[in-house]
Amino acid sequence: MDANENPYGPSPRVREALARYDRYHVYPDPEQRLLREALTRYVEMPFEQILVGHGSDELIDLLMRLFLEPGDRVVSCPPTFGMYAFDTAINQGKLVHVPRRADFSLDVAGIEAAVMGGNGGRPAKLLFLCSPNNPDGSVVPASVLRRLLGLPLIVVLDEAYAEFAGRSYASWVREHPNLVVLRTFSKWAGLAGLRVGYGLFPHWMMPHLWKIKQPYNVNVAGTVAALASLEDIAYLRENVARIVAERERLYQALQSIPYLEPYPSRANFILCRVVGRDAQALKRSLEREGILVRYFDKPGLRDHIRISVGRPEETDRLLEALGARHGVRDRQQVTHDRARR
Repeated sequence: MDANENPYGPSPRVREALARYDRYHVYPDPEQRLLREALTRYVEMPFEQILVGHGSDELIDLLMRLFLEPGDRVVSCPPTFGMYAFDTAINQGKLVHVPRRADFSLDVAGIEAAVMGGNGGRPAKLLFLCSPNNPDGSVVPASVLRRLLGLPLIVVLDEAYAEFAGRSYASWVREHPNLVVLRTFSKWAGLAGLRVGYGLFPHWMMPHLWKIKQPYNVNVAGTVAALASLEDIAYLRENVARIVAERERLYQALQSIPYLEPYPSRANFILCRVVGRDAQALKRSLEREGILVRYFDKPGLRDHIRISVGRPEETDRLLEALGARHGVRDRQQVTHDRARR
């Protein structure tokens, strides 16, 4: 429960398609035409504006290779996905942090100042936003995104968890020439191990991306699995609905635990602040019982753990380990005692 993986795995059609496919000895289509055609129906975006990558991580790196020269600035809003910082360093960019507020909302004025400041008056080149944000699960409001799209740089919106939020800004790419939306099959479709992501890009950007993309960047197994997933969307959406329902059940249960303060989430995980006890010791205690959660101890995330949503039986085991049932009884007893007074 520590890596935000889909506990239900891929569609059964993926296993069937991989077993049936008999051309693994042939190089993949460098343009991923079949997959891009299928994606046009899923995201309702033009074929010409879709680029497939070896996970969305590859596309993050590709954008930096396209836009950055040494010393160019990239704006990120921590705590957030770590690959933005990782790839900025690899591409010799300069990362500018605009920390999120205590409730993990974006500091819009701070972002605007960071974009326009420094480097001889030249604006930053790229702004990375994750919605829902990893690790807290908050989404970027439409009004905020619209305001930030008025800035003179490329806004990259990472929607790895969009299916769990029930909304996407993919269609906005049609209207905004400085917006890129990144998506993945890792979470909602359960293909994390096969590394298939895709991006929705403005028309003007696509020729430049094609020039620098590795020809055979997506392997045939990943392509076959993604195509099979898109042929079984109803099944996968049922699993997403199960995860969302289990997320809400887990959130309610975590609220009953006196030493945890869970944050509302629109993703497939829940971030919790640990209060009155050592968060790392809690992580290790759960690990001894065979339960893995993500522990954070860095600026903006001191004494926090993140719990990926699992199947109901996995939630039950986690709650038992956390002492949630005892916590619920304690809270009910406190409420009862107060009522008697």
